[in-house]
Amino acid sequence: MPYANPTSLVSTEWLSQHLSAPDIRIVDASWYLPNENRDPKAEFKQCHIPGAVFFDIDEISDSDTDLPHMIPSPEKFSSKMRKLGLGDGNRIVVYDGSGIRSAARAWWMIRLFGHEDVAILDGGLVKWQEEGRAISDIPTPPKERHFTSRINNLMVKDKDQVRRNIETEKNQVLDARSKGRFEGSEPEPRAGLRAGRIPGALNLPFNQLLNENGTLQSADNLTQLYGTAGIEKSSPVITSCGSGITACVLAFGLHMIGHRQVAVYDGSWTEWGLDADMPLSSGAK
Repeated sequence: MPYANPTSLVSTEWLSQHLSAPDIRIVDASWYLPNENRDPKAEFKQCHIPGAVFFDIDEISDSDTDLPHMIPSPEKFSSKMRKLGLGDGNRIVVYDGSGIRSAARAWWMIRLFGHEDVAILDGGLVKWQEEGRAISDIPTPPKERHFTSRINNLMVKDKDQVRRNIETEKNQVLDARSKGRFEGSEPEPRAGLRAGRIPGALNLPFNQLLNENGTLQSADNLTQLYGTAGIEKSSPVITSCGSGITACVLAFGLHMIGHRQVAVYDGSWTEWGLDADMPLSSGAK
C-alpha cells in the first residue's frame, strides 16, 4: 500500500531536481549522541547540501531547563526560524547525517509550531553523498522570513500527563530505545539515569523503521512493525525515547501510515529516569 502522507517524504532525486525552486528551503538538522564524538555544526560547515541552513536542535530549545533540547516557547521558535530564513510559504525539506534520525525531530518541531509544509529527505545526507550529488562548504546567508508560530498541544506530552496515563491507559506508550535499554539490561548513555521503562510501555527500536541505506521502510512493512509491537491504529500513541529525538522517528513512521493521534513525550527517559518518584518497570516484556 502507498504511504498515507507521501508528500512528507521526498527522495534524493526529487530534491536534486528542485534545489533551485524559489519556495524550497533545505535544513540540515544533524545531531549525535555525546558518545558518538561528532560535531554536527562543524561537519555542516565542511559539507552540506547546497543552500541548506543548520537547524541546531540543542540551541533551538528551552534554555531554562537542565533537560536536553526541550521544546522552546513559540516566540523563541519563531525567532530562530525567522533568522534561518524559514517561514510562511516555504516548503521545508529536512535531512540529517544518519539517514533518518534527528531530521525527524526537526520535522516534528516545525509541525508542532504550526508549519505543515515540511518533509524529510529519505536517506538523508548519507544517501545523497553515496549517489554523488552536489555538496557545498559555502555558507547560505539566510534572508529573514516571517514564521507564524502556533503550538499544537495535542502533539506533545509532559511528564505529568504520561504519569497519569499509566492509570488511565488512554494512550499507548511506544519506546524507541533499544531492547536492552527498554528492558533495563543495558546502561543508559547519559550518567545518572535509572535503567528500565515507563510502566505499560511497548517497544519498537527506531532503527527497525529504516532500511540498511537509511531510507524509510515501505508502508506495508511499517504497518507490520507497529502491529507486531502491539500498536493498535484506533488507539492514541505517545512516543518516547532517550531524550525526545528518536521518539520523533516513531511519530514520523506513524504519520506515514496515517495514524492521526500521535504525541511525543518531550522529556522522554532523560526526564523520567532522573526522577526517583516516577515508577518504572524492567526485565523482558
